[in-house]
Amino acid sequence: MEEVRSEAVRLSQNITIGRTAFFDETGVSSELEYKRTAVKEGRIMVHAHIGMSSWQATAEALKKLYTGTKELGIQVDRYGLCLDRRMGLPKRLRHNVPAETGPTLDCPEDWQELARLVPIQPHMGDSMIGFPASAENTLLALQAGVTTIGNLSQYFSMQAPTWRDQAATAKETVKAMAIIGALRNKGTMLHSYLEDGLGSLFYDCATVAGWAMLEKYLAEELLGAKLTHCNGGLTSDPIKRAGWIFALDSIHDGDCVGSMFYGDTISFSEDYEWNRGIVAEYMLWDAMAQVVCPTGHALHPLPVTEAIRVPSSDEIMDIHIFARRVIKTAERMAPYMDFSKPRAFADQIVSAGKMVCQNALDGLQEAGVEIKNPLEMLYVLKHLGAAAFEELFGAGKQAEGFPRGREPLVPTDVFEHTRAQKDKLMNDLSPDLLAKAKGKTVILASTDVHEHALFLLHQLLQQAEAKIINLGPEMNTDQIAAAADQHASDLVVVSTHNGMALEYALNLKRELEQLNCHLPVFMGGKLNQKYTDQTMPVNVETEIKDLGFYPCLQVKDFFAQL
Repeated sequence: MEEVRSEAVRLSQNITIGRTAFFDETGVSSELEYKRTAVKEGRIMVHAHIGMSSWQATAEALKKLYTGTKELGIQVDRYGLCLDRRMGLPKRLRHNVPAETGPTLDCPEDWQELARLVPIQPHMGDSMIGFPASAENTLLALQAGVTTIGNLSQYFSMQAPTWRDQAATAKETVKAMAIIGALRNKGTMLHSYLEDGLGSLFYDCATVAGWAMLEKYLAEELLGAKLTHCNGGLTSDPIKRAGWIFALDSIHDGDCVGSMFYGDTISFSEDYEWNRGIVAEYMLWDAMAQVVCPTGHALHPLPVTEAIRVPSSDEIMDIHIFARRVIKTAERMAPYMDFSKPRAFADQIVSAGKMVCQNALDGLQEAGVEIKNPLEMLYVLKHLGAAAFEELFGAGKQAEGFPRGREPLVPTDVFEHTRAQKDKLMNDLSPDLLAKAKGKTVILASTDVHEHALFLLHQLLQQAEAKIINLGPEMNTDQIAAAADQHASDLVVVSTHNGMALEYALNLKRELEQLNCHLPVFMGGKLNQKYTDQTMPVNVETEIKDLGFYPCLQVKDFFAQL
């Protein structure tokens, strides 16, 4: 740890933080300075998320977004760049693994261009901190003028494709955090999106709050970095959405400077007009919460196509125009709204969260973990995982019949949503369909962090009396093939969402053949593939079928094809 800290201090002393086009236009030196000014002036900020198949296509989309919104007098304050997950690997290894959704930044000129291209402040969250190239990418981002960098939460739930050395990942993550801590007086902030990490896998909002406090302890007390939290993507209940603003403000002792508050992703459907209504609802509540409790979170209106495919620049621009109208309405409504229920929600989860955080620190220390050593803490917590953490340290009372042996104090929306889906599917699936899985040994895995499809399938297959080998998220093809061979499995089920379905399927087929393992493979989720000459990922359902695999866009399709 001392070696890592010393290296971080040395690197921070040799870094010059760049100036973005946004800084030049607004006259600030960091996003933190801009956010504090906006809070004082009562301005609600907005955030766009963008990432086409290449940096060139992304740059064109950004220019179009800026020009189109500026002509209408609408300001987009910041944008998050959805990088290809390969960016988490050291540069020398990136082009030896399958491409995924999002661009890569291949040279220093790309980094400089993202900062100077348009006067919208870039935010670097995906595939940055939390990966093997954490320090390498953090230095490049700072040199370009990006002063809010994350995503700490991704360290605990994600891994770079094909990477195995978890100790090296922990080391580079802590080094990047320490660099940001050493430059705190220059306005740097460490971003963490709770629901992009273990927060998405906990069942109790109290556990999420406790985890946020634990991250704050690691980042601020141990490494001196200013932590900026994000939440919202897996929260649809307006009471909870507004409540999380009050909760985060309390967790940060009244000095919360939020990165963004993510749009509700779990309520979207394939009906675009329905989705527009969802955006109106959550943006209204999010904006009213900022009026009464300004935390500096930039609000995120999701394009209505988000659930179907990568949104285009026109679709991103369209929803920002719509969102600006909603924000104006929210500003007029907020003084007349009663926020007693969101405040009560916040009080409940913050109070219980303090107990969860203390339980974790006490339990880890009792187990022999050096809790003042951030490197050791990160390494242990990643290996512990969400289920064990909540089972050991959660606030809910212990009770049989509940997952992880505890009854949640305040169930997370994504847990309730998944449980409702499971109940609905149990009613929709005939006993004959379920019976087709009885007695079969099934390998379950996800190619990325999305784990709730696995949770849903696990519950259904358990009901069908199948034997389940749930490998979890972030599985490489060789791991799936080895498990299928080891357990003499009857079938493999893979969930994928990150734009590399065909390349992943090809690799899995090759791995299985090398082990002389011949069994049906079912793939569901987003069956698309990123190609360098295409702006957006392409549907590859037919190509996957031609490999002899079974594409399943619906759960019912899976059982029907057994």
